[in-house]
Amino acid sequence: MTAYKSLDIPVRGGLLRTGIWGPLDSAAPTVLAVHGITASHRAWALVAQALPEVRFIAPDLRGRGRSNTLPGPYGMPVHADDLATVLKVLDVPRAVVAGHSMGAFAALVLANRHPQLVGSLVLVDGGLPLDVPAGLSDEQVVQAVLGSAAERLNRVFASREEYLELWKPHPAFVGHWNALLHDYLDYDLAPDGAGGLRSATSYAALAEDIADLHRGTALLQALEELAHPVHLLRAPRGLLNEEPGLYAPDYINAWRERLPQLRVTDVPGTNHYTIVMDEPGAGAVARALAAELALPPSLDGAALG
Repeated sequence: MTAYKSLDIPVRGGLLRTGIWGPLDSAAPTVLAVHGITASHRAWALVAQALPEVRFIAPDLRGRGRSNTLPGPYGMPVHADDLATVLKVLDVPRAVVAGHSMGAFAALVLANRHPQLVGSLVLVDGGLPLDVPAGLSDEQVVQAVLGSAAERLNRVFASREEYLELWKPHPAFVGHWNALLHDYLDYDLAPDGAGGLRSATSYAALAEDIADLHRGTALLQALEELAHPVHLLRAPRGLLNEEPGLYAPDYINAWRERLPQLRVTDVPGTNHYTIVMDEPGAGAVARALAAELALPPSLDGAALG
């Protein structure tokens, strides 16, 4: 089992919980991994375990996990600056940065605002602007993209078991229930202050982040000024295991023509969640990261997938 520890890193307004798998030596090859909009750093556990010789650093973003009491404002520039602080505090001069879903947007903005800290980018089913109809309000964008994933944030659960039962029939996880998922969901719960439990993700943080992606300029600027190599791994199925997934092939192809640095690989047999949280997705992501780190074959995550 790959060594794991967590620590709290001072950022604006408080402490950012950060998980670290693998060696603590600052000379070790390093990945900074950024989770999705309603997730936590625990979503990366399988990928990290596939790369035991890599220092795998994964924060809980502001408003999520054990960083959920950090105050706003939120948005991609704020997350990018928090991530830069993590790298500086942990004495990482340059890292391969992986981002899943919203984490891919934050990773791109990090590379734009702090280019010296980023060697290359591995984006996992995210990073390109949301493909939604024009004219939607911010709340309509939340519903169009996230649907029930956002609605659960306002629910109160009587027990951890009740929360697990909510997820077991989820279309994305049918046939993909594993020990990681159980741990991830257990970590996702926080006391609601009245004897119940609710998701640790702040709805206010989610709403402000969606608004930033919908109407803000940081992501578009990061794409227009892109100066790092980018490998995008695409899940062919979406949040509810539906096709064509978050990004339709034609939409991806249009962006490939605009971004010569962009390399795209489809990961068959995955949806938006399982591309990092089960096989074969976790193995594919690990191999992509190993390639960016130029690891020898014995350390390239080949045992997975």
